[in-house]
Order: sequence, then C-alpha cells, then structure tokens
Amino acid sequence: MQQSKFLEKLDKVLSPIGAKIGTQKHLNAVSAGMMMTLPLIVIGSLFLIVANPPINPELVDPNTANIFVKFLLKWKEFAVANYSTITTPYDMTMGLLGLMSSFAISYSLANSYGMNAANSGLISVSLFFMICAPNKDGNIPMSYLGADGLFVAIIIGLLSVEISRFVDNKGWKFKLPDSVPTAVANFINTLIPLLLNIVVLYGLNVVILVNSGMSLPQFVMSLLTPALNIADNIWGYLILITFGNLLWLFGVNGTSIIFAIVFALGVKNTGINANLVLSGQDPDVLMNLQMFRIAILGGAGNTLGLVLLMAKSKSAHLKTLGKLSLVPGICGINEPVIFGGPIVFNPILAIPFLITPIVSVSLTYFAQSIGLITCGYIIDPSFTPFFAQAYLSSMDIKNVLFTFGLVALSVVIYYPFFKVYEKNMLQNEQA
Repeated sequence: MQQSKFLEKLDKVLSPIGAKIGTQKHLNAVSAGMMMTLPLIVIGSLFLIVANPPINPELVDPNTANIFVKFLLKWKEFAVANYSTITTPYDMTMGLLGLMSSFAISYSLANSYGMNAANSGLISVSLFFMICAPNKDGNIPMSYLGADGLFVAIIIGLLSVEISRFVDNKGWKFKLPDSVPTAVANFINTLIPLLLNIVVLYGLNVVILVNSGMSLPQFVMSLLTPALNIADNIWGYLILITFGNLLWLFGVNGTSIIFAIVFALGVKNTGINANLVLSGQDPDVLMNLQMFRIAILGGAGNTLGLVLLMAKSKSAHLKTLGKLSLVPGICGINEPVIFGGPIVFNPILAIPFLITPIVSVSLTYFAQSIGLITCGYIIDPSFTPFFAQAYLSSMDIKNVLFTFGLVALSVVIYYPFFKVYEKNMLQNEQA
C-alpha cells in the first residue's frame, strides 16, 4: 500500500511534466524532422558499407583463403579502386545531414503551427546555405553541410519558422484582390518573411563574423563544445536514459521525450566516426548512435530478457503476452509489454526496467573504450532486428555477439524480479 501511494504521488508530479514536455512543439519538430531524414541516411549508409568490406587484406593469405574470403578480398580491391565513386551516394545523403535537417525540422514545426510548411522549409534551406556554406571562389564548402552542421541546422530550422510566424501574427502581408491566383499570392507574401529571416539570421552571422572572426556555425560549435563534452559524458547520458525510462513507468513515452537530444547527439558523433573511417582511421567517438541502440535494446528498459522469461512463464497471461511480444521486442518495439505486462505502475518490474539499461550502456561504453567492440560509424536503420543493427552500425561480428551477451545479461537481471511478479500473477489467476 505504501508503494502504491508513493507511485501515485510520483505520478501526480511527473506525469504533468512529462506530458507537457512530450507535447512541446519545438522538441517534437526536431524529432519529426530527424525521422524524415532517416530513409536517405540509411540508404546512404549502405554505400559506406559497400565501400568498407569487413576484411583486412594484410591479415589474410589469399593462397590459403576459402571462397568467401577470396570474395571479400575481391570486394576490397574493387572498393579501394573505386572508393570516391562508391561513397558519392553517402556524401550526398549523410554528408548533407545538416542541410536536410534544416528543411525537415522547419517543415515539421511550420506544419504544427498550420503555416505553409514547404515555404518555411525552403526559407530555412536558403538561410542554411547562406550561413553554413557561403560561396568561395565558385566552390561550396561541405564542412557544415553534414553532421557537423546538425546543431546549427536545428537552430536555423526552428528560428526561421518563428520569425515567419512573427510576420504572420503581425499581419504583415500584402492586401491582394481575390482575383489574384493563390500561387501568386503565396509567392508575394513569402517575400517579407524571407527578407526578415535574412536580415535577422544572416545579419546575426555577419555581426558574429565581424566581432569574433568566426561564422555562426563556428561560433555555435565553440559554445557547444563544453556542453557536448558534458552530454558525451557517460554519467550525463545514463541520467538522461534513466529519466526517459522513469517516465515510461507512469505511462509517458519517455523515449520520445529524450529522443531529440540522444538521437541528434548519436547521429552527430556517428557522423564523426564515419569521417574517421573515410580517412582511413579507426572510429573512436564513444557516445555514438550505437549507445542509444543499446539503451533501447528490445525497447525501453531492455525488456527483451523479460520477454524471453515471459514466453516460458507458468502464468497464462505472461506466457501469451511473452510469445506475442517476442518478434516486436527483437525489433525494439515493447509497448505490449510495458502496457500489457504491465510494467507501468509496477513497483516490482520497475526496478530491473531502470537498472538493466544502465548496466548495458555502461558495459557498451567500456567495451568500446578498450576496443573489445567497434565504435558505431554507420547510421543503422531503426526497428530492425537488434543483431542486424549491431552489425550494420559497425560491420563487426564482435558487436553482434556482444549484444547477444547483453540480452542474456538482461535475462539474469530480470529473473529474480520476474519470479516474484510471476508468483503474484499465478496467485491472482488461481483465485
């Protein structure tokens, strides 16, 4: 009873906060915008896989190699000879992540306001090019068009829409007769918000450039570097992940709330690792997207181990739910378990639900730091089997074996709590 009262009080405090954050337009726009870029990123990443076959010719004797290894050697030879050609699709997708995100984020935010989303996206892209890729001797620099420009893209994508919205709220529009076609009216009334965006955002870039010698993206990155170092810290990351899982315990989708932060950070750092691989170096940025994949291995709370236990349960309810949840859990979808188990408002299963991701993420961080597994350098597709994600993120079979080990560990952590809960369920079913 005391636990129930405690959970009720905690629910009253956290649920309104979580609900408010979950409906915050700007955070939702960043999340939705990033999701819009995923198809291009995933397809582009496939070409990075093609360009980097998983074999080191220096460690293989072609004379004694089997057919599969000889195939990999031929693949490696082809990839080295045609590297720039093979990686062009990657350069024009993942390499343009900042540019694409500026459009997608502004499009999503404008759409939530009921504004002209396409026009807002085009304005954002125009400003992003002006500020992040100014023409130099007929060439467009690529430095900030990719992952390095992601945070600037978020800023421009959000602010450009707010500036345009300010114009709309003030009613600064040309009064045109009804006979003027809609397309023409939209064109004319886009001029003022576009002009004001240039004056404000590009003007801000000019002011910063004159006073600091740095462009806006350079200045923002110089300010963000200490913050990114804190966010890259394993302790700060664990706090963020635990906060999201804590919200799940009260029926609030905590993953969606922290998604904008951890996904943007993960994509950026994975992009840095990808650039290291492209230059012939080993990926070494630990807080990459792979860390987020491990944090939601089997879904929030790493519940795949729990699902395996449920599938063998003596309780009819838990056994049925476990079997139904197995395939979705392998793909990182576990709402059936969270709400059907349930884990929500469940003081017994809440403990391993919070502990297991902390253990898994910590072990992954340590394993990457000592070189036991490879740091993620490829943006792997979401909602694919966890073992496929593990391989596609690093092209290293050791990562796959490591994730299977984490699943086994989650079974161990959940087991004692599951047995207590199963006992209670059996008593209820018998009654």
